[in-house]
Amino acid sequence: MGERKPESGPKPAGLATRREVLGGGLGLAGLLAAGRWPQVATAGIHPPARAKNIIYIFLAGGVSQLDTFDPKPELARLDGQLCPDELYAGKRLAFIRSHPKVLGSPYTFKKHGQSGAEVSELMPHLAEVVDDLTFIKSMHCDEFNHGPAQLQLATGVGRFGRPSLGAWLDYAIGSENQDLPGFVNLLGSVDVPAAAGALWGSGMLPGKHQGVRFASPWSPVFYLRNPSGVSETMQQQDVATVNALNEIALARGGNPETATRMAQYDLALRMQKALPEAADLSQESQATKDDYGVRLNPTSFATQCLLARRLVERDVRMVQVINSGWDHHSNIFQFIKPSSRKVDKPIAALIRDLKQRGLLDETLVVCATEFGRTPIAQGIGLGGEKAIPGRDHQRDAFTVWMAGAGLKPGMTYGKTDELGHQVVENPVHVHDLNATILHLMGLDHEQVTFRFEGRNHRLTDVHGHVVHDILA
Repeated sequence: MGERKPESGPKPAGLATRREVLGGGLGLAGLLAAGRWPQVATAGIHPPARAKNIIYIFLAGGVSQLDTFDPKPELARLDGQLCPDELYAGKRLAFIRSHPKVLGSPYTFKKHGQSGAEVSELMPHLAEVVDDLTFIKSMHCDEFNHGPAQLQLATGVGRFGRPSLGAWLDYAIGSENQDLPGFVNLLGSVDVPAAAGALWGSGMLPGKHQGVRFASPWSPVFYLRNPSGVSETMQQQDVATVNALNEIALARGGNPETATRMAQYDLALRMQKALPEAADLSQESQATKDDYGVRLNPTSFATQCLLARRLVERDVRMVQVINSGWDHHSNIFQFIKPSSRKVDKPIAALIRDLKQRGLLDETLVVCATEFGRTPIAQGIGLGGEKAIPGRDHQRDAFTVWMAGAGLKPGMTYGKTDELGHQVVENPVHVHDLNATILHLMGLDHEQVTFRFEGRNHRLTDVHGHVVHDILA
């Protein structure tokens, strides 16, 4: 492993570099009290911020765009026929090995709202808020298996070791609420995605920027309350003593992870006071809970969506909500129904709730998946020859939607061919999506860098273009 070095680029006025901090002349106390290191420059080289916070909903497993948001009548017409050669010959598919048949969608699509966006019957609640959504139907990526595709979406590279989007944001602009983490991850399912903790990891960035995983609103993090017999004063004295020893170690060794531990000790103290209130859903009206579909299960996706709103309301920079269960290789038309039902109502409620509270004007909501699903049937693989057909992985064409700050609402951008196999209009790579998200947050994706092992790294690697056509 190479030496971790400070970020490159101009130094913000009034802030010292890490070398100046570690070299003496300026103590760590002020920086650690603020809960952050010096950040990358934000004046002069970055665009104005359109959004203040992000709620990033990740539907892990590969949502079928063909059954939700991208209707293809031609698929229904050709359903059951052997697929054209161009859909199969020479293609790199995850599981399909023999010449497959075309698989149409059995679901009815209708146009909704003033925008006329087409939505499947699987998503009746989202259909009610389509005029607040911005659809990108021309997404594509480089990876065709779950782990690498999830990593590319979250970190820009299809392998482990790189910082996630939330970590980059916390590194670049920090959080306005110093009593809560700048990046929170809500895993609304026991089914952990293939990329696991890398989806909220910090990679080569200092560890303080990784996402904090919350377990449930009733017990968001472990050891939130002091054990019996340990007073707040006693705990503060313990942390002060440990941090005094860590500061000596930091001055001697210069390891930034030592400073991370110091900052996290202080943050943990502040979280003990702020987090119970932020996660207290009893403060919400019954009407609000009913709109989200919140029930007694504290780890339900609906509960996580409501908690996400409460966290951005308290200036947490990014809240990531993860829902798994979209990997429908077999019997897709049975399994996609409960998957859709689980997320449809809560997400629509989240959009309405943010809007009526005036938060949608400053919050960017992203709903993404790592890739889409093929217009051809996968009948071999999971379940063997007699398996009821599903859809294989599709990296060349899928749908993502966003809503909120800085976007053109009610817009559909990009287009796929008549079978939903290839993008034919306005292609958007995952690097372009991430460049656009950073742009909306007031960051030039080419300027947010971290020097590690001899070169500058960034979320979009050496790629990415802002999709200006979807910006308001």
